[in-house]
Amino acid sequence: MRQNIILECGETKERLYLTSKNKRNNPERLELKKYSPKLRRKVIFKEVK
Repeated sequence: MRQNIILECGETKERLYLTSKNKRNNPERLELKKYSPKLRRKVIFKEVK
């Protein structure tokens, strides 16, 4: 049931993080605050498909 997803930075459009989620429990797109090495701070990363 779990699928791998890629997270993209909202500001720099970098695709840095790979994670997984359960599509049945969370059908909407995932948004997480993660560290961006280019900006050197935490920013919102959104699910890309």
